Amino acid sequence: MIVVALAAAVWLVVTGQAGTVDGLFLLLTALLTAAVFALYVKFVIGSAMEAQQVKREVKAATPAAAKAAKQPATPVA
Repeated sequence: MIVVALAAAVWLVVTGQAGTVDGLFLLLTALLTAAVFALYVKFVIGSAMEAQQVKREVKAATPAAAKAAKQPATPVA
């Protein structure tokens, strides 16, 4: 969708249709569509990267927790 919207914007400029009022609004709509989808892709990529980071942190913390659980508790004198 991003590529198609940008291609439509370029087409409007190249053909000269962006010079009219209708073409200007169509150009703005195409650019807005590209921006909305680009922001959504950025959000999805950020969420996926955050999930991977959390997964790495949990994986790194799991051996330490397992090792601590295996050790017997020290008696209090």
